[in-house]
Amino acid sequence: MFGIPKIHMNKQLESIAAQRVRFKVWRKFSYALLVIATSCYGVWVMFDILKSNSLTGLEISLLLLFSITFGWIASAFWSGAIGFILQLFQLDPMSLKRTKCFSKTEFHADSASKTAIVMPVYNEDTRRVIAGFETCIRALADKTALNQFDFYLLSDTQDPALISAERNAWGALAERLGSLKQHIFYRRRTDNRGKKVGNLTDFCERWGRKYEFMIVLDADSIMTGQCMLDLVDAMQQNPDAGLVQTVPIPVRQSTFFGRFLQFAAQLYSPMLATGLAFWQTDGANYWGHNAIIRTKAFIQNCGLPELKGRGAFGGEILSHDFVEAALLNRAGWQVILRSDIQGSFEEVPANILDYAIRDRRWVQGNIQHLALLPAREIKLMNKLHFSLGALAYISSLIWLSMLMLSSVDAITRSLSSNVFFEQAYQLFPTWKIAKPELIYSLIYLTSALLLLPKVMGVIIAILYRRKQFGGAIKLVSGFVVETLFAILIAPMMMAFHAYFVLCVMVGHKVSWEAQSREGRMVSWRDALSHTVWTSLAALIWGTATYYYAPVFFYWLLPVLAGLVIASVIIRYSSSVQLGLFFQRLGIFSCPSENIDMDVLTRLDRLMQRLPAQFSYVYPEPELPAELKAKMPVQSFDSAKKVFKPRAA
Repeated sequence: MFGIPKIHMNKQLESIAAQRVRFKVWRKFSYALLVIATSCYGVWVMFDILKSNSLTGLEISLLLLFSITFGWIASAFWSGAIGFILQLFQLDPMSLKRTKCFSKTEFHADSASKTAIVMPVYNEDTRRVIAGFETCIRALADKTALNQFDFYLLSDTQDPALISAERNAWGALAERLGSLKQHIFYRRRTDNRGKKVGNLTDFCERWGRKYEFMIVLDADSIMTGQCMLDLVDAMQQNPDAGLVQTVPIPVRQSTFFGRFLQFAAQLYSPMLATGLAFWQTDGANYWGHNAIIRTKAFIQNCGLPELKGRGAFGGEILSHDFVEAALLNRAGWQVILRSDIQGSFEEVPANILDYAIRDRRWVQGNIQHLALLPAREIKLMNKLHFSLGALAYISSLIWLSMLMLSSVDAITRSLSSNVFFEQAYQLFPTWKIAKPELIYSLIYLTSALLLLPKVMGVIIAILYRRKQFGGAIKLVSGFVVETLFAILIAPMMMAFHAYFVLCVMVGHKVSWEAQSREGRMVSWRDALSHTVWTSLAALIWGTATYYYAPVFFYWLLPVLAGLVIASVIIRYSSSVQLGLFFQRLGIFSCPSENIDMDVLTRLDRLMQRLPAQFSYVYPEPELPAELKAKMPVQSFDSAKKVFKPRAA
């Protein structure tokens, strides 16, 4: 039988591999070039404005801070712009070919691979956890594919009342499932050492070897059966993939703030994720849940060490997901973001205070990643993820510093504006030079970089998804309200994040507790206690600026207003009645409400049907036979490598 000589086949494979590498480099280089060019132009304009009357030390500091924040804005803009172009022409971000509807996976019952679907929980609302867990089980059962899946509820719960509730609710779930219960397992650790990382490590070391893949869900995650099948298919089609991340879409929100977040995510996230997938290629990030992982790769390469740094930079790795993605990449596995796989959902904090509390943990976790930047084996793309993740919160402190420095500069210039002879024996006057055309152009440029991605998202939605948002009028109305509210709360979130960053810098650690996701009306006491000092500082700041530099005061007014009325915003944006009122008006109408989604309907019915308390006492459930493995603890010290890169 005649065939292609082996040597020629090897050369062809090497040529294809080289082309793929060049293609990935070209994408990253093009994105970097766009970001750098935009950043350089903005910084040059700012420099030209400031140098007009000779640069002071204060203005040099202002220019440096501006350079960082403008670069951050430019990077976000170009991710959105690339996603807009790809979605406008319906191009796949990985292959750049015309996209089609994601193929419905024909999952074969005789497939050799098995997948574990794991849900780590810690002191969560039992009814919501069980309802979500059962919804995912039945979603796969509807696809007649359950034989290739097992579900694990991995409890780290320590509260005695919740422990009893979980066990009893689990017993009731097993009774409802009947013959399906052979695919579900409940394990509770008495010692939650290592928190979520330790929880998953315990599963991997005891049962991980029994499964080729595992899908990691959060306590509030929901996935359609088709989504889970598509994830397994994505891994089977790409043997080099170590992790495939979906885009979790917020759902089931009732408060005004929750619906604001839900609408914004469903409108903009698909486009932004498409842009990210384009330039990140196979070096994407992991967000900790709603993703599928190749179990063998995870066990071999993702055992996390404790960091040796001081204060908030040491101890257990908090934002473990970024680091696990970096370790998989380091070992030669691909981490891929699939923006086209639909049916991946989550829930979000329903008010600003709970949202900020969650961000407080993320601030510390993301800034902790800066301690890993010197590690030599971590790839440049992952170091970029670490840097951008930290900058997402540090930028708030930078923006606040810029505003304060700008206020000082404006007041200083106002006090010295009529002083033309600055030295004792100066022969000619020093004329003050202003460049309003440059100032306005920089303001317009910055505003465009911030707002255009939102407009692009609306254009894509009008072209391809307007019915899902209730029509073009409701879509545009929701966009206008969302944009105005985002501008209104931006100063408050800036103040929160700046304070959190300062806490991390001085070494204050935060506990990693269960999140609050249910809608609740924030009391006046809570709202005021978290904002009173910020509001007083804004009043003093505004008064001084108005007295000494009234023109600058009016530019600063949107920021000051958002800070002064912060408690009012927190209180009323947490209102369920206000959220429902806007829902009746069609404001924030979104696909998860306008499209019949079986999993969300089933979840709502289960939440209504399940009792608040489970009185019947069930015995401790049995666990499956173990297949032991060991997750080696990785090292970030180049002299002490524990990992072994994959063979080509």
